[in-house]
Amino acid sequence: MAYVATRGGERAIEQAERLFRDDLGTITRERIEAVRNGLPYLIDRVMGEASLYEPDLAALALAQAGGDLYEAVLLLRAYRTTQPRLTVAEPVAQTDLFTVRRISAAFKDIPGGQILGPTLDYSHRLLQVGVLKGESYTPDPVIPAAEPAPAVQPSLATWQKAQGLIKDYPAETVAPDDIPDLTREPLLFPASRAHKLQSLARADTGGTLALGYSTMRGYGSVHPTVNELRLAEAPVRMRHPCGTIFSAGRVRVSQTEVVSKAMELELGFSATFGWNEVKVIAAATLDLASNQPNPHPASNEEFVLYHTEPVESSGFCIHFKLPHYVTFQSSLDALRRVKTDREEATAGKIVAEAEDQSEEEEVAL
Repeated sequence: MAYVATRGGERAIEQAERLFRDDLGTITRERIEAVRNGLPYLIDRVMGEASLYEPDLAALALAQAGGDLYEAVLLLRAYRTTQPRLTVAEPVAQTDLFTVRRISAAFKDIPGGQILGPTLDYSHRLLQVGVLKGESYTPDPVIPAAEPAPAVQPSLATWQKAQGLIKDYPAETVAPDDIPDLTREPLLFPASRAHKLQSLARADTGGTLALGYSTMRGYGSVHPTVNELRLAEAPVRMRHPCGTIFSAGRVRVSQTEVVSKAMELELGFSATFGWNEVKVIAAATLDLASNQPNPHPASNEEFVLYHTEPVESSGFCIHFKLPHYVTFQSSLDALRRVKTDREEATAGKIVAEAEDQSEEEEVAL
């Protein structure tokens, strides 16, 4: 769809941006730190959807965008494209993850045990309105565990495969340098599994939830059970040019496996930067649904992956605010022509009917 650019109003355009910036006020380092420390899960969501793990930059993008998530993700993605790709990190297995939270809704007693970790799942949702009256709200301190859980946990799916419960999937071995990169390559269909999982990893949380929820409720054929959910920190290991592998730190990641209730358990999988449970559960459900012979849109990978892309979808929606004078006027001209032709045809039909009636009256006389 074409549109013409706004012209002749540079001062108005500059003033419009100034008005937006004026509402935000001065952005300082202290403000960025307050955003990062006070809204960690929002920072995680922005980093996941932007495909760039850098909490300070995510906090800056949020502050600069005034909290507009789509604008913040766009800013962060645009910045990422300007940076060089230095190397590819070594692969990380489940058993390498420094696990903070790990639960299963399918099995009560799992190898390694259930680790609740940080969550509000089992608490009352109470708004601390006293803060608005000047009172301080300090959460109760964490009580150290008598026996801390092990830092790493075994793979539940591996345990299930040993018992013959999980569908046997063919092993795929891909060299790290050969893994396709969705940030540099276009998404083509049918999508490879790597591209599909990468697309879901940076998909819009709200869009992923909406489509995942639609298939959970019964419009699709998948009603999942969470086989394993992990919030963890993944080690980032780099290979030095001399061949030595060294650690460059850790990044927060979410990972979920969901299973279907069939003759043998089929797995749906999702992982993303940051801690974002609702997204990975919904995305893993969509991964599982994409393997089902179902006409529901949430089972169609092209429908799902195209319509959960946050920057493209929000950008297309927002672009309708821009001037469309030429195309709209063209449509109006066509509408006027149709209306005029219709009125002329109607008028001609009335005249013809009147002439026919007059001729009939003359014959009768």
